[in-house]
Amino acid sequence: MITNADYRSRAVWLPPAVIMALLLLLALGGETARTALRYDADAIASGEGWRLLTGNLVHLGWWHLFLNEMGLLVLVLLCPEPLAWSVWLRRVVLIGLGMGAGLYFFVPTTEWYVGMSGVIHGLFVLGLGRQVVERRDLIAAGCLAYLVGKIAWEMIAGVPVSDESAIGGKVLVESHLYGSLSALIYGLIFGAFRRAETFRRPRPSAQGPSGQEPLQ
Repeated sequence: MITNADYRSRAVWLPPAVIMALLLLLALGGETARTALRYDADAIASGEGWRLLTGNLVHLGWWHLFLNEMGLLVLVLLCPEPLAWSVWLRRVVLIGLGMGAGLYFFVPTTEWYVGMSGVIHGLFVLGLGRQVVERRDLIAAGCLAYLVGKIAWEMIAGVPVSDESAIGGKVLVESHLYGSLSALIYGLIFGAFRRAETFRRPRPSAQGPSGQEPLQ
């Protein structure tokens, strides 16, 4: 985990840095960008399905953006993986779509939503989950247990009013739940918990039971 991470690798920092820059750029678009890209249940029902994804990229305001930017920074510090651009893109897109679909089908009272916290929760599940499964990292296990407990507590008790006042709107805790569940499904499908993820799934080994190439 942190103790043996290579933070000098560009592959660790560059993709999340570009995502952070994109979030900042969209924030500069103000209310126009927010309205055009936000998760909007009525617009999605009318055929604008891309909002399931783009709603994750815009925020209520600068403090809301700052919290999610810091979330991405902490993600890199705790889960420094030198992943390819294609893997980062696949993760963000599929977790974002999964989270949005979760809101659409299972929280139908949600009229609109913005923010990347659901996707970030999912990215933490992937990063910490691999360290627990593959490396048996106890620190990662503790962080993952905290994350699961946090989501459970939010679902039961909600979030402090002070948090909602700070970001200027209601915290939709279901986004954290469905972002994490989407990441769990993603990790099982693409084997992200058992190995360093690549865009192409590894082919099964062509070795026989003794470790030698099979006879032709």
